[in-house]
Amino acid sequence: MCRLFGLSAAPQRVHATFWLLEAPDSLAAQSRREPDGTGLGIFDSDGKPHVSKQPLAAYEDKKFAYEAKQYESATFLAHIRYASTGGLEPANTHPFVQHDRLFAHNGVIGDLPAVEQRLGDYRHLVEGDTDSERFFALVTKETDAHHGDVGAGITAAARWAADNLPIYALNVILTTPTELWALRYPDTHDLFVLQRSPGGPHGDRHLEHASAAGRIRARSGELARHRAAVVASERMDEDPGWHNLEPGQLLHVGPDQVVTRRTILEHPPKHPLTLDDLGAHAAASQQGR
Repeated sequence: MCRLFGLSAAPQRVHATFWLLEAPDSLAAQSRREPDGTGLGIFDSDGKPHVSKQPLAAYEDKKFAYEAKQYESATFLAHIRYASTGGLEPANTHPFVQHDRLFAHNGVIGDLPAVEQRLGDYRHLVEGDTDSERFFALVTKETDAHHGDVGAGITAAARWAADNLPIYALNVILTTPTELWALRYPDTHDLFVLQRSPGGPHGDRHLEHASAAGRIRARSGELARHRAAVVASERMDEDPGWHNLEPGQLLHVGPDQVVTRRTILEHPPKHPLTLDDLGAHAAASQQGR
């Protein structure tokens, strides 16, 4: 399945280094299906989003993902794609940018013609073929309809999708220069949260996170002194503070590190999808790696 990683150190801007794939000679990597794309999104000091992403259609593309990437930002969003819809193109690689916000998704939603009809004029925001980018455009439309309230936009878009679309999973992370939102829906995939105190549980350690699946690794020395909130598809270390979001729960990390959670979807999707309902390629993209 796709890997999601979101980090907020707001209001602090911190340096962080990311590695999105293992070295190509790793025996562990050889035992798994190779991903279809990697991406990392940050915001500069003026609040403008910057995305470094690449589809992995050739070895030269993979070299891009093996290299360490160091950036400074208050929020970070990393994604490793296993394609369910859309080809191996930059336009289909996460994170996506709309209205100076960043977005990444893990899951599958169906009936994309219905989504496009719902989007109306907002269809012009969609540059690629994925269900993820279309759902993001729906969030953008609903956020505008709710006077810029991103939480209300995610809620409205997710509730409409839950009532009208076939859904296998709708796990999302959305970031702005100072805020982070995450939604887990339904209970198909995990989405873990860690509220990390300065220095972690021992009080004197930098952040050093590495997924057990061997894909995303993140390091920040400055988080030995500053608190942060992390959202990820899996527990990234042995810190006992990791916990799974409840199905239908929307998490918000504010610009002051105040974390709130509220359930916005109390029932399963009206049209749930199973792996058997997905095509072979989409089904393979949703299984653990």
